[in-house]
Amino acid sequence: MKTTAVRLYGAMDLRTETFDLPEIGDDGVRVEVVSDSICMSSYKAAVQGTAHKRVPKDAATNPVIIGHEFCGKIVEVGKNWRDKYRAGEHIAIQPAHFYQGSLLAPGYSYRFCGGAATYVNIPIEILLMDCLLPYDSDTFFYGSLAEPMSCIIGTFHGIYHTSLGSYEHRMGIVPGGKLALLASVGPMGLGAIDYALHGDRNPGLLVVTDIDDARLARAASIYTVEHAKSLGVELVYVNTAMLDDPVAALKALTGGTGFDDVICFAPVKAVVEQADAILGFDGCLSFFAGPTNPAFKAEMNFYDVHYTSHHILGTTGGNTDDMREAIALMTAGRINPAAMITHVGGLNSAAETTMNLPNIPGGKKLIYTHLDLPLTAITDFAEAGKIDPLFAQLDQIVKRNNGLWCAEAEAYLLSHAKPLDETAYLV
Repeated sequence: MKTTAVRLYGAMDLRTETFDLPEIGDDGVRVEVVSDSICMSSYKAAVQGTAHKRVPKDAATNPVIIGHEFCGKIVEVGKNWRDKYRAGEHIAIQPAHFYQGSLLAPGYSYRFCGGAATYVNIPIEILLMDCLLPYDSDTFFYGSLAEPMSCIIGTFHGIYHTSLGSYEHRMGIVPGGKLALLASVGPMGLGAIDYALHGDRNPGLLVVTDIDDARLARAASIYTVEHAKSLGVELVYVNTAMLDDPVAALKALTGGTGFDDVICFAPVKAVVEQADAILGFDGCLSFFAGPTNPAFKAEMNFYDVHYTSHHILGTTGGNTDDMREAIALMTAGRINPAAMITHVGGLNSAAETTMNLPNIPGGKKLIYTHLDLPLTAITDFAEAGKIDPLFAQLDQIVKRNNGLWCAEAEAYLLSHAKPLDETAYLV
């Protein structure tokens, strides 16, 4: 059968093309992709091309499909997997399978599997490592957000603490402790606020910082101080650009002792150094933001490393258990990562969006792969609706949902938007 997909041939060379998928055989599974959210990691792969550690060196002649945050439904199952999977079942995917230590992953490494496609063949490694996960919901965009949420969950799980005289690492944030999320009102930061409030382990004090009042106000309207208080969490939003001495002001919120846990969401030297400076005894700094500059550096106080047990870690993605947890929390209604999404579009807009991602304001860009739809900000629906009644209706739906993308909006879009003309991309 044919698929239409965005394929990477080299650095900043993405092409939307329609081509044939091979037969799946006895050991294969074929999936119809419904939604794929675009990750900054895909932009990094587009920029680096074959210099990226996950992109094959022969991509120029054997291009790979981009996109790794996808959700869809199974359409065909080879006989060797019919005891586990069935046609019609909805799935999400954990791309980081690490089969036999491999860094290969859908969205970076495979000719016939990636999220920016209408149909894909699932690699055998994904099946062997149990990374094709059941997704018991008809709301596909949550399944696309399961992978980024798993990265956030993995960061929380990767944090650790010790006790004097013990070498044992206690994993996770300090229950009832002091947690700071720095530069944390972008899409991943919003997901972290959601998880800190609604996961199984919560801080007593949660401080969220940024330097943009509008972004902080949006975060505060979604995750309110009052709601956090009802959960036993003191939530404080801080614009550090307004402070003469941000380190002193942030430490004052802890009574001067500093934070047990700090997660840094921006690869900015000043922010990383601020994170280090506000740590308390046995404080753990998790550097979440992945820099594009391989020479990125920041200073750390090694006196405090030695005498006050400060430590630092970085995580790059979640594991399969993290993703299962994300799916379970979403389907149970405990977390709602819809706040991450600020734009929606069709597959026709995916290549250009990916290559220009840093220049497009807002959070996650959500692609519906079977649709022909210009990338449109949710906040622009009302204006777009003056020309296209589709957006006028979507605007009314999201306004009823606190300005957030939602299941009702997705269902309306899928049933009313213009289908992708795959014949236009034949190669």
